[in-house]
Amino acid sequence: MELSELKAAAQREIDQLAGMLVEVSDWMADNPEIGLQEYQASARLCDILGEFGASVERGIAGMPTAFVAHLPGAQPGPKVAIIAEYDALPEVGHGCGHNIIATAALGASLALARIGAHLPGSVTMIGTPAEESTVPNAGGKIPILSHGYFQGMDAAIMIHPLAEDAVASESSLVAHGLDFSFHGHPAHAAASPHEGINALDAVIVMFNSIGLLRQQVRSDARIHGVITHGGTAPNVIPSYTACRFRVRAADPAYARDLVRRVVACAEAGATASGAHMEWRAYMPPYLNMVPSHSLGEAFKANLETLGRPITERNERSGVGSTDLGNVSHRIPVSCAYLKICGPDAGWHTREVAAATRSAAGHAAIVDGAKSLAMTALDILFDASLRRRAAEEHAEAMANIDE
Repeated sequence: MELSELKAAAQREIDQLAGMLVEVSDWMADNPEIGLQEYQASARLCDILGEFGASVERGIAGMPTAFVAHLPGAQPGPKVAIIAEYDALPEVGHGCGHNIIATAALGASLALARIGAHLPGSVTMIGTPAEESTVPNAGGKIPILSHGYFQGMDAAIMIHPLAEDAVASESSLVAHGLDFSFHGHPAHAAASPHEGINALDAVIVMFNSIGLLRQQVRSDARIHGVITHGGTAPNVIPSYTACRFRVRAADPAYARDLVRRVVACAEAGATASGAHMEWRAYMPPYLNMVPSHSLGEAFKANLETLGRPITERNERSGVGSTDLGNVSHRIPVSCAYLKICGPDAGWHTREVAAATRSAAGHAAIVDGAKSLAMTALDILFDASLRRRAAEEHAEAMANIDE
């Protein structure tokens, strides 16, 4: 079968699967699970893949909710990974639309499984937990990467819902996650405050110091945190406090330097208050995204074929961070964005979670699945595309200071 015939066949398969894909996505919206706890979502995705003949390995890379599914019909040749995310946000639910990411990836994988005998290579769906950095040890793609599941892949592709149709063409931010704790000494806040060492003072000094630090950092830098424990009662000098920060920047070297400076702010709080400070990284760093423009052009062409014209994004450096960046440092990666709502919904909101159940959200599942399947076929059949993507990736990585 010709490439055009296979693309048409994949689209027909996805149209037949559309009702099931929408049902699974809406079910995920009704049953949101945060990172590393996506037991129901992971199990349901794996069960469906198994029903379509995929060889599914569950609990990979030491994470019970991670999986890899090798689609039937694999042949020696090029290899493509289709990435799924399925974690939700605390209180908000699927306010980042990962239910759409998961079901679009599922639809593409099932369609390619149906035509697997005609493929000159292999397609693998990789289920990656905890992309949202809301739990310790978030970033499921990072251990999956270190355990070799992306080894030998010519490319990795995924889709993400957004407020516009676009293809990633710029970088994301490197992101570090840091936990700080301060240990002082309790005392009666009225009768004998002079006998205490106020751990809350240490946190306040740290936050104020970081507020001043922000004046002296690059415009791409982001430093933001919350107090996770501020004391127990106002009439007791707090003996223990804690806070959590994300530190972001456009490149790994500058991000590491910012971490050093934020730790220095914490040390200043400890010194000023007399408290003892401890800190640790609560998650591995997310690296900056290195998007493949070659793969992005293929994604763009396929989306436009589906009636989704792509315009250049007016991207602001530092819009966010993702562990997909870590994958992009190893192999060519492309991510397409599909509109499910307008910008007024914000992001990471209940409005976005509701939009995943809308007609636009359901259309994004179907078009996302089709564009993923079509782009995977382009990668498998077009040796020149693979070569351009590999050369572009090597050149980009040569200019990155990791």
